[in-house]
Amino acid sequence: MVKKKYSRHIGIAPTPKRTCDDPNCPFHGTLSVRGRVMETEVVSDRMDKTVTVQRSQLELVRKYKRYGRSTIRMHAHNPPCIDAKVGDQVRIGECRPLAKTVSFVVIEKLEEGE
Repeated sequence: MVKKKYSRHIGIAPTPKRTCDDPNCPFHGTLSVRGRVMETEVVSDRMDKTVTVQRSQLELVRKYKRYGRSTIRMHAHNPPCIDAKVGDQVRIGECRPLAKTVSFVVIEKLEEGE
C-alpha cells in the first residue's frame, strides 16, 4: 500500500506546488516553524540542502549619532520542494537547530533571481 503525500498548512506561507520526502521540510515533514520570520536574499547555494542568506540593516553608531549599514549572513535549510537559487528573494523562518550553524528554514520564494 502506498502512502499518499499531503502538505501541511503552516500558517505563514502558501504550500508549494511540488512535493518532497525531506523530514526537515515544514510542509511535507515534521519540522515546526516558530520564532522570527525574515525576508532575505540568497547569496550561495553550493551546500547540499542548505543556502547562505544575507540580510542588511541599519545600525545606530552611538558615538557619531549616525546610522551605518551592516550585513548579516546566516545559513538556512533549503527543502527540495522550494529549491531556492542564488539571487532569489526568500522568506525564512526560525526552527529548531538542524546543524551547528543552521537554525532557519526557507519557507517561501518571493522573487526569482537572474
